[in-house]
Amino acid sequence: MTFTLMTGICAYAIEEISIEKDSVVTLNDCIKIALENSPLIKRFKYNYGVSKSNVGIAKSAYFPTLGVSTGYTFNDSTSTGRYSSMTNRNSYNVQASLNQLIWNFGKTNANIRMQKFNMINALFNFDDGVLDTIYEVKTNYYGVLAAKAAVDINKANVQINERNYQRIKAYFDEGIRSKIDLVNAEVNLSDSKVTLVDAEKAYKNAMVTLNNSMYIAFTPDYEITPTETFNFNESTYSIDLEELDRKNDISSPPPAASDATLTSTVEKTDILTDYKFEEFPYTFEKAVELAYQNRPDIKAYDATLKAMEENLLYIKREYYPELSANAGYGYRNMNSTSSFNVGVTLSSTLNILSKKHEIDAGKLQVQLAQNEINLLKQNVYFEVQNAYVNMIELERQIPLLAVKVRQTLENFELADGRYAVGLGDFIELQDAKVQYNNAQHNYVQTVYNYNVARASLEKAMALQQDVTIAIKDVN
Repeated sequence: MTFTLMTGICAYAIEEISIEKDSVVTLNDCIKIALENSPLIKRFKYNYGVSKSNVGIAKSAYFPTLGVSTGYTFNDSTSTGRYSSMTNRNSYNVQASLNQLIWNFGKTNANIRMQKFNMINALFNFDDGVLDTIYEVKTNYYGVLAAKAAVDINKANVQINERNYQRIKAYFDEGIRSKIDLVNAEVNLSDSKVTLVDAEKAYKNAMVTLNNSMYIAFTPDYEITPTETFNFNESTYSIDLEELDRKNDISSPPPAASDATLTSTVEKTDILTDYKFEEFPYTFEKAVELAYQNRPDIKAYDATLKAMEENLLYIKREYYPELSANAGYGYRNMNSTSSFNVGVTLSSTLNILSKKHEIDAGKLQVQLAQNEINLLKQNVYFEVQNAYVNMIELERQIPLLAVKVRQTLENFELADGRYAVGLGDFIELQDAKVQYNNAQHNYVQTVYNYNVARASLEKAMALQQDVTIAIKDVN
């Protein structure tokens, strides 16, 4: 369903989306919900409405001013003495006036332009708030995906430790392995279950953070879908432990736990084949250039500078007088008199010393605005540079870590086989399992960091987003 909020000055439209129980939502869905609900976005929208009204107020100086007044006078006087008398002169009157500004040597025009630039500033502040909101949702969305992947990895780790425990228990019952191996297997299984509980708690907290960035509460359970650069498929981890217990030939190791691995659960579509992400389409120099062109905060500062320049012009023109025309009509019931007048007035009221200091302050405001633009552009340069370097380095790390996951898996499988036939010890097996588990977690964390870095770079460049909103004039 789509709704449009009309304020008389702008239109604000967005698709309304609700989250239902057990529904599956995408990243774009979450962004839409956040943009709809965000009080920050609404505040910027209202500020734009106020600035638009201020433009109308400035323009109203060219419209005539109408004045109407009425009054009643009670006058009762008494004199005493040789010629005493009493006088009663009660009266009422009605007056109307009309004043029209003819010319004030550009002061009103300067004020109108200043308010228009303030309105433009408010518009770009709105756009900047939209970018901030989108970036926050993206970061928290990727955080949920990373937490979900961590849960999957820890589920697999529990399955592996459960399988190890069952196998070592069978070996111990036959006298093949020592009690210390069995105790260590029990401890590792317990630790893996505790770690899984912590991972599930982290996943729930990540969902709460995502809900908070969408400004929604009391949300039912729902799932989110992977993104193109953070794509994974949940494994089923099916291991038949009863089948392991019924094995008669304990000299043969139980089935390999390949179904409990996450070698390719967190990956871009082609990450495990050619180890390349889709290249970022811009060089660093082009990224900085686009940032200078697109950033709404830079445009807002430019508008502020122009507003300060118009304010200085307005102050300087206050030296000039104002030319105005006026007309008036009055009626008084005493003697039934009425009057009508028309005139032209040239007037000026000026405190020269005060105006000099106002002009000096206005010049400093212009210089301050220009300085803020220069400072912002430097900060934007380093912001883009930092995000670009982070993204490129993480992009290079991901395929290397994917290879490491495979290598540690192979090492774990070899250690598992050696332990099964009595050539390896339990410590070697555990070291191999820990290395494999850590490699998977590092892989997931790096994919998360890459997505956050890329979202940060897109925000720093103010690139066009798939989902966004804008204020559009309806005049």
